[in-house]
Amino acid sequence: MPISPDFTSRLQKEWKITFLQCYPNGYLKYTDLCNILQLTAALHSEIGGISFRDMQVYHQAWVLSKMRVEIHRLPKWKDKITVKTWVNSLENSRSIRCLEIYQGDEKLVGCETFWVVMNTNTRRPESLALAHEHFEKFAERATNEPFSKIELQHDFETIATQKVQLSDLDIVNHANSVKYLEWCLNYVSVETIFQKEIQSFEMNYLKELSLNDIFDIQEKTENKKSIYKVQSNEKTNFALQIVFK
Repeated sequence: MPISPDFTSRLQKEWKITFLQCYPNGYLKYTDLCNILQLTAALHSEIGGISFRDMQVYHQAWVLSKMRVEIHRLPKWKDKITVKTWVNSLENSRSIRCLEIYQGDEKLVGCETFWVVMNTNTRRPESLALAHEHFEKFAERATNEPFSKIELQHDFETIATQKVQLSDLDIVNHANSVKYLEWCLNYVSVETIFQKEIQSFEMNYLKELSLNDIFDIQEKTENKKSIYKVQSNEKTNFALQIVFK
């Protein structure tokens, strides 16, 4: 679709937290937090003319490669929040997008995402075919810490074996990025989730999973940090690092 007349290089979008998005303690699920962030990013891409539909003309799609989320305070049921987003960089096949969640003047969450343009036929990265010069790039960042390298060389314990289901797939025909987080968080203690003890989490997407793929979930915990791996055929597809308060 053409660039919307309402397009601006910085977008603000208001959301109201519904009960469907909350844990039994009334606070927003970490998975739905990520969904809200990604929906806001998708909206900005849509009104800026570089959405999934626009890119599919060239058999392209944005694929999430990394995501870092720092949590100052979780919103809860019925809260009205504002998500602010802007593009930090966009060059060739790669882009860094920043997002922040506010309630009034209080910043609740900072997030940075790293995206790659993928050809949906070849499943390989390639330069963005669409014009994007109208997106002003802003040097400011949304998180206190940059993306980190998640250490995957230590011994991990396999805690579950699962199969990719139809409900896990998204419009790009692979397991949706938030599903990986959901699979791993199911093995974090309920007390940790309900007491809101997660300070930050970071995700690396390394190799896509498709329908009926079998995968293992592996875990390693040390001090105030847990690392999870999703692994298939002895290759790591996804890594999650959680830092606790």
